[in-house]
Amino acid sequence: MSQFFQIHPQNPQARLIRLAVDMLREGAVIVYPTDSCYALGCGLDEKGAMERIRRIRQLGPRHNFTLVCRDLSEISTYAKVDNSTFRLLKTLTPGPYTFILAATHDVPRRLWNPKRRTIGIRVPDHPVAQALLAELGQPMLSTTLSLPPDDLPLSDPEAVRERMERDVDLIIDAGSCGLEPSTVIDLERGAPQVLRVGKGDVSLFQ
Repeated sequence: MSQFFQIHPQNPQARLIRLAVDMLREGAVIVYPTDSCYALGCGLDEKGAMERIRRIRQLGPRHNFTLVCRDLSEISTYAKVDNSTFRLLKTLTPGPYTFILAATHDVPRRLWNPKRRTIGIRVPDHPVAQALLAELGQPMLSTTLSLPPDDLPLSDPEAVRERMERDVDLIIDAGSCGLEPSTVIDLERGAPQVLRVGKGDVSLFQ
């Protein structure tokens, strides 16, 4: 049975954030809010938790997880960023975008795209997500909370609790989230390419 924390969406309670991060450090799988929709997350080095997320979402071995980072400086540790890419990231982060970038050797090989050695990077603009990342001190491994056979992500915390309380260790209730996933932008092939249109505005790339 999972724990259920009600955390204020604008002023997260520090005590509950610390408890959530303690769970992440012990290998927990959590449901947490982002600026686009709810997501599943776990610690970067928690291979067992990552495999649990695969089973929950019924994902194949080729599914690419996202590294959810606190800020630009953390991105540069895990992804190769040149000057023009840095300027673009500075404009669009934090925000509802996932960027495909060349991975550095600080990213575990199991997380690389096997053909391109890339990684998805995200900096969410949500106080709860930011508080978790600040307390954790490193990125979370994450994927959208979208369960088969649903077409849309789960957005209501009570519905999440009803369906997932036996599958995850912690559900963070920060109110209803949106239904749109992040917009995915490939920045590793030269000119930016929009791979998925989501909540993030794509007019800059048209």
